[in-house]
Amino acid sequence: MALPKTDVRHAKESANMRRKQCEVTDPKQIEWILGQARIGHLATIGSDGYPYITPVNFVYHFGNIYFHSATTGEKLDNLKSNPNVCFEVDIPLAYLDSGFHPDGAICRLHQFYHCVIIRGRAFLVEDDDTKAQCLNALVSKHEGRVDHEPVNPESQGFSRCVVVGVEPTSITAKTDLFQYKSNDIRNKLAKYLAARNAAGDPQTLESLIMMQQKP
Repeated sequence: MALPKTDVRHAKESANMRRKQCEVTDPKQIEWILGQARIGHLATIGSDGYPYITPVNFVYHFGNIYFHSATTGEKLDNLKSNPNVCFEVDIPLAYLDSGFHPDGAICRLHQFYHCVIIRGRAFLVEDDDTKAQCLNALVSKHEGRVDHEPVNPESQGFSRCVVVGVEPTSITAKTDLFQYKSNDIRNKLAKYLAARNAAGDPQTLESLIMMQQKP
């Protein structure tokens, strides 16, 4: 059974994003971030009134977020009483240490990143064929291939898990790469990261180059 295509909708709250230069509005870029992120964080509201955040492996499939879960647990109890959720993913890039600012100002330490925040309503996938389709998409994403053993309703363990979907009501996204700084500062940053070559530096350099090539 084919899943309906859901259009990306951007939250009204995005109008209040402090650094508008960092906002990502291109649906393809948003889908890229969701495709690259391995873990998402699901926020539900618990019976005690406090937010409850759960890390989940997920897939963005036909416009919705999908993840699998045990058949019982706190997050499912929360979703039954209140299906409104917030879902967040982030991809850490380079950490800008004190070496970039010799004066050592603590407020200048910085973490570059991509992130997406989704507000939406959660639902259980009841149809077995749709559930199998979502599980196959999840496996394909996390194993990086489509030639894995296909999941179907007769697969071992199929009945011992549930698939939860999140239909977005709004999506906001952000990429922090010093867009609000001058070209001179960004060029200085690129040279610093190329020389340092620490974890996350090559990916940050690649993103900086792609950003500068955009018209």
